[in-house]
Amino acid sequence: MLYWLLFPLAAKVPAFNVFRYITFRSAMSAVTALVVALLLGPAMIRWLRRAQIGQSIREEGPRSHLAKAGTPTMGGLLILLAVASATLLWMDLSNRFVWIALATLAGVGAVGFADDWTKVTKRRSLGLTGRGKLVPQFLVALAVGWAITQWASHGAFSTVITFPFLKKLLIPMGAFYIPFVALVVVGSSNAVNLTDGLDGLAIGAVGIAAGTYAVLAYVTGNAVTARYLQIPFIPQSGELAVFCGALVGASLGFLWFNCHPADVFMGDVGALPLGAAIAAVAIMTKQEVLLAIVGGLFVLEALSVILQVASFKTTGRRIFKMAPLHHHFELAGWAESRVIIRFWIVAILFAVLGLSTLKLR
Repeated sequence: MLYWLLFPLAAKVPAFNVFRYITFRSAMSAVTALVVALLLGPAMIRWLRRAQIGQSIREEGPRSHLAKAGTPTMGGLLILLAVASATLLWMDLSNRFVWIALATLAGVGAVGFADDWTKVTKRRSLGLTGRGKLVPQFLVALAVGWAITQWASHGAFSTVITFPFLKKLLIPMGAFYIPFVALVVVGSSNAVNLTDGLDGLAIGAVGIAAGTYAVLAYVTGNAVTARYLQIPFIPQSGELAVFCGALVGASLGFLWFNCHPADVFMGDVGALPLGAAIAAVAIMTKQEVLLAIVGGLFVLEALSVILQVASFKTTGRRIFKMAPLHHHFELAGWAESRVIIRFWIVAILFAVLGLSTLKLR
């Protein structure tokens, strides 16, 4: 909004020329989202407490978590509000890529809200059924895939998948690209949701991944840089850095209240859309496969659940003390704060590895 309002004034006031730079608007988007989250956070937490919107704890989870029962949840609404307001304030409103990212956040956020609301109203740790959650997620994800390939790029979006480290390996997906997009979006959404089990763990990792994709979006949208790095150049995708900046700022702002011991939990209304939004950015920047590296922590968490279930059903034995992976280390004797910080370190290492692929091609 400010880009449209103030940049035209640059002809008379040169200082307004700064609004043309994506780097400046991305940084301001991050600061704005951070400030919005910090200012509105206390009021939202008080409202959640008055409304008795508290977290229900699984009985089969770690016993130490039982003390968290009743902690306000659905704090993801604060994240969505901060991201949306900051992005709309600093983005180029004509950019379709950013609108798709915001729509992904809103669409999957609605699914997460329904899931959380079911938990709160029925006073149980389980919300929607697996099918009741996955079907609307896939519907939103398929719509995102169509919008990316047909609406944002007027049907000219490449359906070829590239791979990090292997610049000559290209797989044309054709008609299968939209279902592939849906799998990536839904998979990422649920992987972040599985990671959201300790105070600040998921939102810290989300901020790290979002910051990484802010860099990737910027270089992908810059013709000179993309050509130098030998990565796909996607016109206008650089504007997604503004959206990613808002994700980083909102993550930091929410972490202020969500750090251990947490005053509020994000709930599915936060975890599900954040994972989906990062996946959408990865797809629109043609870094879909790289998401498995940048979001390596989320992949490990999801894999731990898959392996645990598969092992128990086939052999009757469990691989981990408990899944997802962070609970395994809790039961192994690690303090919750130690698990969180060490997992953040792992997330940072994955992010650095992901960025290194820009040169290792």
